[in-house]
Amino acid sequence: MRITSWGHAVFAVTTIALGVMGVVQGTYTSTWTGVPKAFPAHAVLAYLSALISLACGVGLLWRRTAFVASRVLLAYLLLWLLLFRVSHIFLAPTSVDTWWGLGDTAVMIAAAWVLYAWVAADSERPRLGLAVGDTGLRIARVFYGLALIPFGVAHFTNLNDTAPLVPGWLPWHTGFAYFTGAAFIATSVTVLTGTLARLATTLSVWQVGLFTLLVWGPVGARGATAPQLTEFVTSWVLTAAAWVVADSYRGTPWLAVGTFRLPALTAQPALRR
Repeated sequence: MRITSWGHAVFAVTTIALGVMGVVQGTYTSTWTGVPKAFPAHAVLAYLSALISLACGVGLLWRRTAFVASRVLLAYLLLWLLLFRVSHIFLAPTSVDTWWGLGDTAVMIAAAWVLYAWVAADSERPRLGLAVGDTGLRIARVFYGLALIPFGVAHFTNLNDTAPLVPGWLPWHTGFAYFTGAAFIATSVTVLTGTLARLATTLSVWQVGLFTLLVWGPVGARGATAPQLTEFVTSWVLTAAAWVVADSYRGTPWLAVGTFRLPALTAQPALRR
C-alpha cells in the first residue's frame, strides 16, 4: 500500500463510500451535484460519477494504482468544475448554492491535486512539470484557499440558516456563526499568503470536523431528512479533503510567515524524496 498520510487514507475511504452510495442509490451524491435535469444521459452520468469515485478511492490505497487514480479523479473534478460549477455563476450568480457548490468542488480538487503531486514517480516528474512537486502543491493550496472564501461569506449573508445550526447548549448563536465565517476567511488569507498556513489549515480541519460531529451528527441521530443527510455527507467529505491539504504542510514550521510563492511558469526539476 502507498498511504502518504492519515488524511490520504481517510480521503480514499471517503471517496469509496461516496461511490458505494451513488451506486446503491442511483443518484448524485453530495460531491457530484449541479447537473441540470435536462442534461443528456442524466442518470448515466450519476452512475459514472459513482463508479469513478469508487474506483479512484480504491486505487488511491495501492502503490501501483495511486498515481493513475489521483490523476483520473483530479481530471474528472476539474471537468466537473468547468461544466457544472463555473457555468452556474452565469446562470445564478447571486445564489448561495452556486458559490457553495463551487467551494465544495474546489476543496476536492485541492485534495486530489495534493495526492497527485505526492504519488507521482520520480521518473514521471520531469514530464509532468508544473502539475507535481512543490508547484503542484502550491496550485492545490490556491484552490483550497479560494474555496474557503464562499464558505466564510455564506456565514454572513445566510445568517438565518447558519445561526440556528449552532448547538443549543452553546450561547450566542449569532456570534458563533460570525466567528466561524470569519475563521474560514482568515484561513483563506493565511493559505494564499503562506502565513501561519500549517496552523490555519489544521484548525480548519478541526472546524469542519466539529461541524460534522456537533451539528450534523445529532441531526442524523434524531432521524435526518434527505437534505440533512446530504449536508452530513458533504461536511464529512470536506473534512477528509481538508485533512489532505493540511497534511501537505508537514515539515513546514507551525508559525512560518510568508512562505507561499505563486506557481512557477516553467517546469520544475524532479524532486528527490
